[in-house]
Amino acid sequence: MELVNKISISKTLKIFLIVILGTILLTVSAKTKINFNFWGFGQTVPMTMQTFMVLFLGLAFGYKIGLATVSLYLIEGIIGLPVFANSPEKGIGIIYFTGPTMGFLIGFLVAVFFAGFLKIEITNLKNIFFIFFKLIFSVSFIYFFGLIWLSTLIGWEKAYKFGAQPFLLAELFKILLLTVLYPWIIKIRKFI
Repeated sequence: MELVNKISISKTLKIFLIVILGTILLTVSAKTKINFNFWGFGQTVPMTMQTFMVLFLGLAFGYKIGLATVSLYLIEGIIGLPVFANSPEKGIGIIYFTGPTMGFLIGFLVAVFFAGFLKIEITNLKNIFFIFFKLIFSVSFIYFFGLIWLSTLIGWEKAYKFGAQPFLLAELFKILLLTVLYPWIIKIRKFI
């Protein structure tokens, strides 16, 4: 019985540390901006690695730990910690959370769930395509919720033009990178 308690405490501590480390990685990925202009708008758009990290957390740790991590990250931001991409420059706390990016942030929860829901063994090329489409499906919820919320603020055309279109090629790159790295990412789950 004592051995069972030690294993349970050890596993709980691991999960707690993973969630804390995950929120730190989400914060770093939110603050890391790469300027790009893929579509030739004449305007440089800052891209963060948040969506990459959200999908990574789901793939690496499954939907339960992924949801716990993203939920804690959102709670940290809502209570005023400067964890979001443009905080504290553009506000903190609930004021920032309910701003133009709220839908995207809520979409993180759905995306991490679907990214982590199925664990797939890579046995052939067909499974790699399944991973690729699973990640596209997952990230689409970030844009779905984000564009719905943003369109209530600035209209549908502007929401698509500024909230999705400039980022689509970058998202494709992130998804391709995660698909290629998946056989190594999935091995992380064995440590839990």
